[in-house]
Amino acid sequence: MSQSNSGIDARAKEIYISRFASWAPGLSDQSAWLDWAGEKCQIENTGESPSLDFTEWLQLNPKDFALFKRRQSQISRMTLQVLYQIMPIGQETKIVFVSFRGEIQQQLKINRMLIEDEDISPAAFSQSVFNTPPALASIAFGLDAGYTAVYPGGGCFKTGFLTAATPLLTGDAQEIALVYADEFCPAEYKCRQDHKPFAFAALLKTIEPGISISLDHDSLDSPESFLRNLYINGT
Repeated sequence: MSQSNSGIDARAKEIYISRFASWAPGLSDQSAWLDWAGEKCQIENTGESPSLDFTEWLQLNPKDFALFKRRQSQISRMTLQVLYQIMPIGQETKIVFVSFRGEIQQQLKINRMLIEDEDISPAAFSQSVFNTPPALASIAFGLDAGYTAVYPGGGCFKTGFLTAATPLLTGDAQEIALVYADEFCPAEYKCRQDHKPFAFAALLKTIEPGISISLDHDSLDSPESFLRNLYINGT
């Protein structure tokens, strides 16, 4: 079997999606997502968040989880929701989390504090960092395999996808949980209205049949085109 210097099989250009799930404001069920994929409706550009009213797979008791989720942002709650929907995942399955904006609402609070008070409380940094959503998901579901948070420049979703796919193509992993999420963009960041709030999770594999994704596929241009491809070809 020929391999490049990077250790990736030169012929291994296909990744398979065995399961996937998504969540967005205004899209409540599979039928609505299929309409979205067919460009018959749009994601609502709001701060609505999933209720997280599940209990299965949680490593926290219901009382602790109620307190846990109360403080979570839209992006973190969406991440929890879509990961829950693709459970179970393997004990060795790592998460690759991709986002363009991250915890932007929390970042805005910090900026306001700096402008208005000329000071920042250390507590303000709580849950504002880039890895907050996958870290919280790891705690909630007891996922110990680790995660990587990727924030691609220039809105390049393909960079995030290839980061997730590389361990599969090198043989270092048999399954990766890819999660994309971006939350509602505040009006103060008008220049960053390029992605509406939504999230999806997908189990990536190379050894199990599923929805085939070529590494050169046009759907890797954006998270929206990637998810549309999954709904169109996976139903």
